[in-house]
Order: sequence, then structure tokens, then C-alpha cells
Amino acid sequence: MLSVKVETENQQTHTRVSAEELGDLVHRIGARGDNFLVVQRIPDIPGTFIQVWHEAGGGYELEHRTGTATSHVRTVVDHPDRVLALMTRWAREEPGWDAGTVWESAGIPEPEPVPELAEEIRAQLEPRVRVLLRGGYETVGTLTEAAEEYLVEDGVRPVSRDQARELVERLWLERVEEQRSWADEVTDPDRLERAFARLDRGGITARENFTCCRSCGMSEIGAAGREEARGFVFFHGQGAEHAAAGHGLALYYGGFQDSPERTAAVGREVAAALSEAGLTVEWDGSPDKAIQLTGLDWRKRLVG
Repeated sequence: MLSVKVETENQQTHTRVSAEELGDLVHRIGARGDNFLVVQRIPDIPGTFIQVWHEAGGGYELEHRTGTATSHVRTVVDHPDRVLALMTRWAREEPGWDAGTVWESAGIPEPEPVPELAEEIRAQLEPRVRVLLRGGYETVGTLTEAAEEYLVEDGVRPVSRDQARELVERLWLERVEEQRSWADEVTDPDRLERAFARLDRGGITARENFTCCRSCGMSEIGAAGREEARGFVFFHGQGAEHAAAGHGLALYYGGFQDSPERTAAVGREVAAALSEAGLTVEWDGSPDKAIQLTGLDWRKRLVG
């Protein structure tokens, strides 16, 4: 698998794809509304990406960037297999991945300098961004939006979009560097992700960081999985923040054929999967109580 995230014009996202799956996406593009792919590494390094645009009957306009606007370069490739070869070698960070390719500047101007945030504004904003970063589910884009909106009051915006993004990118890179120290470890969020994947494959719709709260999650979970799913389990965004702050995590579950017996049966299946994944589960078997994960060491890997 390639440690990348691929976003398409038709708003699909593909994470950790194989070279074959990436090839399918490259060969697919060209129709109206489905002309481009943007590929970032995992974890995302702001300003570092490779992307391709193609319109049926034309060439493949390939671009990549390694940080600054002056590093943004382009070339035209005549065949999708050549695009795939370049993207795959880029994703694997192979030395000389683009050997034999002639690039030209994409002509992207350097942005204007961003005014410094006032110290009192920064002191209020940084802790909030760090909380969201520890949660691990946000992207640079969603964090930027959250930072821009966080201190808005009575229509007054003390933080511009550019200021928010500059602060977010700095803190994001700090977190990326921090997670290098546990890159080879299996963390509790890894265990949770694996348990949820197993449950989802087994007919229990399992969703992480799903909606903002329990009420919204319960009303929307039915449409979040396969029609034939027997039941569900999820935790919401507030719960993820709670876990990231060093507390437990509440999981909500149930059967789509709503009855106490079905809910309890789904709960037992969920609790067993979590325990087998190596997590500490607290639940007395009551269908009226959430399943609690305790003693979590919340080191969630950023994707972006």
C-alpha cells in the first residue's frame, strides 16, 4: 500500500491505496467533473503534493510541489502509465523519482507576508488548535477553518484565513515531528481503528469521530453504512476530544431492529472486538449504557 491520500474532483477520498488502485484512478479521469487527482503523503506535509489534470483526448498535466510557490512545477505527460509510474515513485520517496522528466515553473506567485497575530490572540488560539491536533481526525484545511472561526464574536474576526493557516501549519508540523517518535508502535487509536474495521466487515456499521454529538450520531448512523448492516457503533467528535485529553471514550451502539435484546447483542459483539484488539472495556451488559474505553493512551496518527 502507498502511504498517500488521493482526492478527486468528484469529491471522493481514497486513503492508503495500492499502486494498482492508484492506477485505476489515473486511468479513470478525463470526463467532465472528474478531471483531476491530488495526491498527498501521509501524514500531510503542507505544500507538498503531486497532482494531475486530464481531459479526454488531451495529455496529462502533471504538477508537484515541495513547499514554496517557486517549487511548484509542471510537465505534460502523454500516457497514464507514465503518470502512474511518476506518482508511485513520488509516493515511495524514491531517490531520483522523476529522472528523465523535464519540468517548468507553474508560475505560482509567492504570497504576500502574513501579519503576525497579536500575542493575546495567539495565546487563546494555540491551545484550541493543539486540542484538535491531538484528536487526530482533522486536516490542515479543517483546522484552518476552525482556527479562523474560533474567536469570532459579534461579526468581528480577529484572525484572518492566512493567519489561521500559518499558525495551523506550524503546529501541524510540530505534531508530525512528535509522532515520528512512535511511528513503529501500535497505539490505542490503531487498535480502535482495527476493531472498528473488523466490526464493519462483519455487518456492524462502525464509525469513528462521527458527527458532533450523540443525538446527531443516532439520527444519522442508519445511512452511514451498508443497507444489510445488523447494527452500529460510533463515537462522536466531542468524545474524541475527551479521549485526546486523557479521559475515556464512550461508544454508542445498537441494532437497526430496535429492541433491548438486539442492542445488547450488538453491544456484546462490539465489546468482544474491542477487548480482542487489546483495549480496556468497561460495560456491564446493559443496553441502556454506553460502552466505555478506559486507560487510553491517545496517540492518533495524523493523515491530513
